[in-house]
Amino acid sequence: MNLWEPVPKFVVQVVIENKPYINDPEGETIHRDLVVKGGYSNVQSVRSAKMLKMVVSSKSEKDAEAIVKKLCEELRIFNPVVSNCTVKATGTA
Repeated sequence: MNLWEPVPKFVVQVVIENKPYINDPEGETIHRDLVVKGGYSNVQSVRSAKMLKMVVSSKSEKDAEAIVKKLCEELRIFNPVVSNCTVKATGTA
């Protein structure tokens, strides 16, 4: 890239969810009070998660993911003791 080329922008999704052994009251409530009562008794469970979308200027998708992963860890966007954090670039912005 030369100085006059714009830096590409990538959409990066961050999914934060409780670890499997941590209770998920929101998911349990959705399952019990909406899904099962709505007639979908074949659905065995529901887990909730938080999703963040970030637009990142970066030279590549891989670099954009690395920037966001570092940001999430350094700024404590999630609690690593109880949550898993998945970072994935989903295309250009």
